[in-house]
Amino acid sequence: MERLLLAIGVLAAAAGAQTPKDFTVQQAVEEAIANNLDLAAQKLSVSVAEAAEITARLRPNPVLTLSGQTLNILGANYSPDTPLGPNQFNIHTDFPIERGGKRQQRIALAREDKSLAELGVRELLRQVVAAVQAGFVEVQQAKENLKLAQENLASLQGVVTVNEARVRSGDLAVVELDRSRVAALQDAAPVRQAELTLAQAKTRLQQRMGRITKSQDFDVSGDMRRQDSLASPEEIQRLALQRRPDYLATQQTQTRSRADLRLQLANGKFDYSVGTEYTHQSAWGASGSSMGFYFSMPLPLFNRNQGEIARAQREINFTGARIRSIEASIASEIEQAHRQCVVSRQLLAGIEQDMLGKARSVRDITEYSYRRGEATLVEFLDAQRAYNDATMAFNEARANYAKSLYQIDAVSGATVAGN
Repeated sequence: MERLLLAIGVLAAAAGAQTPKDFTVQQAVEEAIANNLDLAAQKLSVSVAEAAEITARLRPNPVLTLSGQTLNILGANYSPDTPLGPNQFNIHTDFPIERGGKRQQRIALAREDKSLAELGVRELLRQVVAAVQAGFVEVQQAKENLKLAQENLASLQGVVTVNEARVRSGDLAVVELDRSRVAALQDAAPVRQAELTLAQAKTRLQQRMGRITKSQDFDVSGDMRRQDSLASPEEIQRLALQRRPDYLATQQTQTRSRADLRLQLANGKFDYSVGTEYTHQSAWGASGSSMGFYFSMPLPLFNRNQGEIARAQREINFTGARIRSIEASIASEIEQAHRQCVVSRQLLAGIEQDMLGKARSVRDITEYSYRRGEATLVEFLDAQRAYNDATMAFNEARANYAKSLYQIDAVSGATVAGN
């Protein structure tokens, strides 16, 4: 945990030292770790647990009692013939003695609570990283879609320019020029929509990075993530059960419950007190002092901490059931993420190999033919629409595959491995 906190501090310092405009996914994650308010609040729970450990180490305080008895402050006449005693002053001290190893068990429980708090920080860190990575891919996809929309608009504007020259030379009817102009105006709307989508994606990503004030020149750099190899679901699950903080926290909760049971068993052992007393008496011109020793203990006839012991035992059973439940949940998450990754990769490969190149080729040939007057505007627009649909599908498949790879990292705990 110390390594994790140190890393967070280093990343915070680095983020404050430089604020690049074009962020890689790693830089975005680092800024999120440094600035995320929920993560900062969760880190305070570790400090709270450390303070609780200080309290657990404390021993019970001794008790000092000062008393005065049979004092003649009301004017009583003390004499050997009265039943009243002489003035008496007492100094009494009691020292509680804890039995059953209560202090050691309190310390052990506090340490388990601290470990649980540290795992809570790591789990929130896993969620923050996953959210930033997904948001980063959304920005990348939005940029690619905007690029496509701008390319389509530029292509149609080029056609309009050619048609204007052809009308001036008498080679094309004015109505055909108007049709191409209308098509170009229609393609301007997707550009505006793509720009809005990109701006919204950038805003969401900056929010996930913990920014309060959004930068207008914020941008991302780098290609969408791709990789050829993929571990088996069995291997991913094996790693997840070793690294995922939420699963480790459930196990830690059971360990904590066992420590709590040991503490409650210790609390069921009665404590006792030993004490000393100094007594000073004076009357009729004479005085004297004496010492006394005391031993006291409760009689455990009714309350032997049975309720808390039973509660701790049932919490152990409950957390055992929770461990089995989260294991099943993790296995389901991994299966779904792995299937999504495989399907996304297959879909991406199919579009890239069989659809995208052909759609681009048809679009380019049809545009060339239309510029030469060998194809109609409708044929060109159909070819461009087919290319646009294929490219949009390609961008979505790339984004889904990249997200699924990051999701594999999240469900396997790779994003917090080593921290």
